[in-house]
Amino acid sequence: MNKLFPLLAVLSLAFHATPTRAAFINGQNYVAISDWARGNGFYGFTRNRGDEIVLTNRTARLVFDVDSAQAEINGVNVRLSFPVAKGALISQLDLDKMVRPLLFPSRYAEPRKITTICLDPGHGGKDTGNRVPGFFWHNEKTYTLELAFELRDQLKQAGFKVILTRNKDTYVDLPARPAVANRNGADLFVSLHFNATQNGKNEVKGPETYCITPIGANSSNEESVEFSSGIGTGPTAANHSEDRSLLLAYQIQKSLVQNLNADDRGVRRARFAVLRDAAMPAILIESGYMTNPTEGKKIYDSTYRKKMAAAIVKGILSYQKLTAPVVSSPVATPNKIPNVR
Repeated sequence: MNKLFPLLAVLSLAFHATPTRAAFINGQNYVAISDWARGNGFYGFTRNRGDEIVLTNRTARLVFDVDSAQAEINGVNVRLSFPVAKGALISQLDLDKMVRPLLFPSRYAEPRKITTICLDPGHGGKDTGNRVPGFFWHNEKTYTLELAFELRDQLKQAGFKVILTRNKDTYVDLPARPAVANRNGADLFVSLHFNATQNGKNEVKGPETYCITPIGANSSNEESVEFSSGIGTGPTAANHSEDRSLLLAYQIQKSLVQNLNADDRGVRRARFAVLRDAAMPAILIESGYMTNPTEGKKIYDSTYRKKMAAAIVKGILSYQKLTAPVVSSPVATPNKIPNVR
């Protein structure tokens, strides 16, 4: 049975008599989790023979896997930029660019009213996106557009103005998509996609939500976008809004998992072309796996997509509550959101 102790004492016993305070590992500054925890009012314990570190206080719970970039913040999976090191060390970059923006949003967020949201239905025209065989071929481009239409209607019902990067089966260049949002002064940019895999089709399922990668870090997606496209790990326009983008991705991922009872594949980072040039908080949602026999059937069903859209709306409203001023307009509370439970 795990017992709750001051984290410093636990980590001292679990790892070494004199805990490491800081280190420089693979070009990154690392600090002791115990030091950060004490400074921010957390207690903690280890479990699974020291392979997991759990921090907790009255309002938050963090779980870190040692030798892994996998972590959990208040029940939602997130992918760190760098693995937690032995000795209970975490990169300073992850504390600054993952933990702090999610735990303490009020410390950085200047109130901004959300009025206009740009939806980007992925693919289109000659770009079919993922294709899955069945009685007929299921093309990703078809379902991203259908989801965008449903989400647009629900967002309008909630009081938002909505623009789309495409409203029919046409091809739109990747750079042109965030350009639509920038040109129309959108407050949020949401790119809609569905996933697929060649391996583990029966097992791999669930949504994952991406936001821009922090400067100096590699993306968490397997395709290594920054290297395949030659853009490197330097700054992009989207890094100006990276904290807000992370918070938006987190709130939407949380809502999708909870309201759809879906597997949580986590909040991830990527330098996707549709994210890099966005001048506002921007995310890309992979709303589920078309290749999973069970989840794929749900994705093709309009009733499930309606629930999915409602979950995204709820995530946006949660984000708005954390970042926008209190207003009396209908934008603060939707007239009616479909029951997603």
